[in-house]
Amino acid sequence: MPPDHSIGTEPGIAAKVAFLRRPDSYPDCPAQVRVVETHMSLVFLTDHHAYKLKKPVRYEFLDFSTVEARRRDCEEELRLNRRLAPSVYLEVLPLTLAGQGLHLGGQGHPVDWLVKMRRLPGSRMLDHLIRSGTATAGDVRPALALLARFYRSAPAALTDVQAYLERLDKDVRNDAAELAASRYGLPAERIAKVLDRQTALLAREPELFHQRVREGSIVEGHGDLRPEHICLEEAPVIIDCLEFNRDFRVLDCADDLAFLALECERLGSAALAHTVFDLYREMSGDLVPERLVDFYKSSRACLRAKLALWHLRDGESADWAKWPAVARNYLALAEKYTGRLD
Repeated sequence: MPPDHSIGTEPGIAAKVAFLRRPDSYPDCPAQVRVVETHMSLVFLTDHHAYKLKKPVRYEFLDFSTVEARRRDCEEELRLNRRLAPSVYLEVLPLTLAGQGLHLGGQGHPVDWLVKMRRLPGSRMLDHLIRSGTATAGDVRPALALLARFYRSAPAALTDVQAYLERLDKDVRNDAAELAASRYGLPAERIAKVLDRQTALLAREPELFHQRVREGSIVEGHGDLRPEHICLEEAPVIIDCLEFNRDFRVLDCADDLAFLALECERLGSAALAHTVFDLYREMSGDLVPERLVDFYKSSRACLRAKLALWHLRDGESADWAKWPAVARNYLALAEKYTGRLD
């Protein structure tokens, strides 16, 4: 959690977290409040709801350093996630200061903002079903139907074929350069081979990517389509899109789905990874070439390896051994997929 920098008498992050940890801070007085912390937010889980508070952080790709910036991002999170989870994202609430104390909602002075969500059943999250070995094609079919409709109705978000190719080339080179940094101790020769195969495909078969642009397949998608973001209720919902940076969610719908397939395989279900595209092709008529899927899977694996290593850059020394191991696992997957591109 970032340090507590209060300005004047306005409460800092520590005071806000302490307030939101208390069951009596919520109108329904839950039995307990559980807190889940990520790099960018804290989520307070009550009996029936989840309340997300953005941390006052600033990175090269986002700025949550002011109350107003956090309010705007909460509004974007609500708007964007209602596309695929309208029953989950309920409202944006102010955290207010009135008198001597903090209040959730109310008419006091807003000192922060939270996204209020319906709490989802953990037993129906796709990552849980994969880990328990119970996820089936029938389970995920409604979610893939939802995604197929979503992508089909989304307008094209990028129409410049050369700009798209250049962006992909830049992204794979940047990810490889970070992975190859000596401080992480990953095998440079293996990283170079992955990069060579990715860039070779971009140079050798640009039409593969140009065609996706011309077909209108580059859309404002989800951007972080992982099994832990898919809840297989009777009417499936897909949560937690990348709301804080539009560039990260403007992508080929096949790239969005390749990330989901990659994570299904990483969690132990290679069969479900194949099912993702089998069902999508069947439902959408979008016959995504397998070579394109392999490229997107490999680039996503490199990105996830880089993000794993960034935990070390952010000083999480308690997990020093964990994150390089995660990165090596993703690198092995990237090698597998790029091995099919020659």
